[in-house]
Amino acid sequence: MKERIYTIPINEAFDQDTECALCVCERKLENDALDYTIGPSMMEPDSRVETNRTGFCTEHFTKLYNLQQNRLALGLVIDTHMVEQLEHLEKLYKKQADAVKKESEKGLIGSALDSLKGKGSSSQRLIDDLLEKLTALEGTCAVCDRITNNMERLIENTIFLYDTENDFKRKFLASKGFCLKHFKQLLSAARKELSGGRQAEFLKSLLPKELSELKRIQDEVNHFTKMFDYRNQSGDWKNSRDAVPRSIEKLCGPCELKR
Repeated sequence: MKERIYTIPINEAFDQDTECALCVCERKLENDALDYTIGPSMMEPDSRVETNRTGFCTEHFTKLYNLQQNRLALGLVIDTHMVEQLEHLEKLYKKQADAVKKESEKGLIGSALDSLKGKGSSSQRLIDDLLEKLTALEGTCAVCDRITNNMERLIENTIFLYDTENDFKRKFLASKGFCLKHFKQLLSAARKELSGGRQAEFLKSLLPKELSELKRIQDEVNHFTKMFDYRNQSGDWKNSRDAVPRSIEKLCGPCELKR
């Protein structure tokens, strides 16, 4: 097992009454990553090289701006990121610029003749290169990468605590299960971190717990829908009033839902 450095936040998350303790951990990691990006990261050359290369996804660009904590830092990060991306795009364009200019002057007949001769279009190659670059950029985010790397270690530590600490194991089994995203990550980590017998014991405990908690929240959503029947106007909502947002989080993981 790797060094265990996240045991305190894991234990604190499992002490909370929540649909998924690992969602609590992920939200904290995200907040830490956002604060780091417009704080200490500014002074670390390696981090700036990374943010220049990757930028941020739409969600994290939005959250970084909405923090309204250090707009200068965010502006500097965006500035150097855009400089690097402009260089890449200009390089792709300059590589094909002369050929594209010549094609533009040939007109429809000339282009058709080139096509019949089997000549590839420089314009098409440029479009393909630009699309490849832009698609790759859409899939990168320095904040997402930081969260993903830290969550992998945190999930491994969760498995470690379950496997070695009886007090934590009791917390784990007394929880309300996990969202499907983190349920999948637990299964993946168990496959990697646990041997056959220990893996089987973990699955024997995890799967019935997860299925039971999924059934519980499905029943709550079902009850919520039935309360809109006029025949149930005076009925008891039980624990269903917030079942819809809780069920979405159970299915998807951390969400920014209005309550």
